[in-house]
Amino acid sequence: MPIIKVMDEILANKIAAGEVVERCASVVKELVENSIDAESTEIKVELLESGTKEIKVTDNGKGMEKEDAVLAFSRHATSKIIDEDDLFHIETLGFRGEALASIASVSDVTLKTSTGEVGTTVHIKGGKVMEVVPSDARIGTIMSVRDLFYNTPARLKHMKSLYTELASITEYINKLALSHPNIKFILTNNGSTLLNTDGNGDLLKAIKSIYGITVARKMIAIKGENEDYMIEGFISLPEVHRANRNHMVTLVNGRVVRNIELNRMINDSYHSFKPDNRYPITVLNIIVDPSLIDVNIHPTKMDIKFSKLDDLLTLIEELIQNALHKKTLIPEAIPEEPAPKPNTFVESIRKPVYQEQKLEFDVVSEPDVLEPNPDLVEEIILEHPEEIEEKKERLPDLYPVGLVHGTYIICQNDLGMYLIDQHAAKERVNYEMYKKKLGNPKEGSTSLLFPFTMELSNNEYIILKENFEIMTNMGFVIEEFGINSIIIKSHPTWLPKGYEEQATRKIIDVILEREKDFTIEKFNEKIATMLSCKMAIKANMNISTEEMEALIKDLRLCDNPFNCPHGRPTIIFYSNYDLEKLFKRSGFEQKQ
Repeated sequence: MPIIKVMDEILANKIAAGEVVERCASVVKELVENSIDAESTEIKVELLESGTKEIKVTDNGKGMEKEDAVLAFSRHATSKIIDEDDLFHIETLGFRGEALASIASVSDVTLKTSTGEVGTTVHIKGGKVMEVVPSDARIGTIMSVRDLFYNTPARLKHMKSLYTELASITEYINKLALSHPNIKFILTNNGSTLLNTDGNGDLLKAIKSIYGITVARKMIAIKGENEDYMIEGFISLPEVHRANRNHMVTLVNGRVVRNIELNRMINDSYHSFKPDNRYPITVLNIIVDPSLIDVNIHPTKMDIKFSKLDDLLTLIEELIQNALHKKTLIPEAIPEEPAPKPNTFVESIRKPVYQEQKLEFDVVSEPDVLEPNPDLVEEIILEHPEEIEEKKERLPDLYPVGLVHGTYIICQNDLGMYLIDQHAAKERVNYEMYKKKLGNPKEGSTSLLFPFTMELSNNEYIILKENFEIMTNMGFVIEEFGINSIIIKSHPTWLPKGYEEQATRKIIDVILEREKDFTIEKFNEKIATMLSCKMAIKANMNISTEEMEALIKDLRLCDNPFNCPHGRPTIIFYSNYDLEKLFKRSGFEQKQ
């Protein structure tokens, strides 16, 4: 008796759904891409409980006839490719014919569609057709997906939190809005609007809708081509960067793709312009003959392979570096405006700034790095409690005698000569001080007479909102303030004086970066390392002998005075013998 049997179609679709429908965002991706392929100019995505209860996508595309509406849920049914040759000239976002069948097998789906005549409603639950009836003649399609994974409890059990699912959906809709600025996208969750673009074809306005006016004003337009590829889009000024690669949006013929080589080249093109562990905001659309690419690698259709990849990478590098070298990357020193009166402050910051400003590509003066505060040097040095002086000192007595290039302190004692990297040494001192402060986050907080607000992209706001408790435990008083904005009313007392807003922005970046793999130990380590570096004495900064002595004193009190938080050495020792050997004095004295 044969033991190999052909699977039931519903079972086969459930298995296929394991690759095609990974989470709520996967469903949104497939449905919205179908709407785009249907030549829609307006697409509305409505979610209930981050899509776990319902995902509803409404478009004004071409719609379908009754026969097509029913056949669309069959596996490998598609209108986008007909024969094998079409597979090598794919110009649509969808083409595999797997998505609707997979989605319908693990959810309760209702499709309403019409080409302008009699409409059709198709109801499918768990892969079984429940009914096919006439409906209204509204041109376009409405797809409703409810109770996702209701019949696959193992998949439902491993769904992420509502905030994580919503952030994932929002991130992808953001990318689709950037890839198709000519389409109006509306995204809502539980009736609250998260994204609303105007769909007028202006990519910069789409960037503003997602990232805000401040980022939009710091974008540089680039455009260029070679024999096979044409690239156009926007890249951010080096001062605008994020903690992860999620904001490096790469498009190929309007399709959102992911490719490690492309992301690496984009980031490497910023080398020496920004910190190595930070990533720019970019939106690059690569236009290429479909025969030179292969998107039929994975059911999600996001992975891609290129012919002549080296030529493409070279073009990207040249365009980005040329654009950066042509810009004057010195922030303008805009005088600080007088603080508003207390009774008018809240009212003034409620006004949407983007309605009063034009999109101009001027470099503004708000830096994303923390420069040293001259008043802070002595404060940090004197910050150690008196009992610390009882600790065993791990460095010998050192006597500073000079400074080389405003960077390396020359010290001496009876044993020989020492070189201290003042920046690395100050990093270590700051690191251990901040690590102690972070270990006691409730020691004190400072209420702000004039609270400050921060504008985030919508997916960043969703993640931060879920992690408000982290900042509260550190001593922040943080509240929601309008759409995708927060207001900081109090902050920990240990934040660098005069740099409270910049330091808070850095802390928020760490929360956004570590959201998926967060522990308080990793968080404290990251924050302490970041603050210690940003508030350390910089290279090429001349300090007095008294400041050198104070820095050495603090370094000698550290648990590990030998390395900065990044692992670089803080001090190098030259013994008397080494010095004599370098100057050939040792052998010369023996001959004498």
